[in-house]
Amino acid sequence: MLERRNQIIHIKPWEENDLELLFQINSPEMTRHLGGPENKEQILKRHQRYLELCNSSMGCMFSIVLLPELESVGSIGYWQTSWKNEDVYEMGWSVLPSHQGKGIATIAAKLMIEEASAHAKYKYIHAFPSIDNPASNAICRKLDFEFISECEFEYPQGSFMRCNNWRFKLNSGK
Repeated sequence: MLERRNQIIHIKPWEENDLELLFQINSPEMTRHLGGPENKEQILKRHQRYLELCNSSMGCMFSIVLLPELESVGSIGYWQTSWKNEDVYEMGWSVLPSHQGKGIATIAAKLMIEEASAHAKYKYIHAFPSIDNPASNAICRKLDFEFISECEFEYPQGSFMRCNNWRFKLNSGK
């Protein structure tokens, strides 16, 4: 937990009751850099993957919660992937529009990196924000991620977009 302007920001592993948050995140405004909203069936499958991820050794999804209100304001997570023939963690985040621009995603990312470092199997965690997403790229800069390059990234499956490849060295990775 970290405090920002009398609000405590906490991340908690994804739970069954976070489904409503996932539907809120699935708006056109929130997914414009990610290929657009998913249908209900896709959201339900994503929710199930998020629930299962924390029970695996492959990563974890979290909801971002403001205390003391216990208000869920976004999601953040990391998962195992392969990038350029190297096993790494990838991370991503979403903060609801009414809470954007307040530093919440940056603090949540810092907390999540600490969590990933404590369980790290890999040396690096990567973030791939769209080149057209200045806020997410700014988070990577603020947290001292190393800019690697622009790249073509497939997300969602079958759709390619231009992204920035940012990399952060985890404390306890291989």
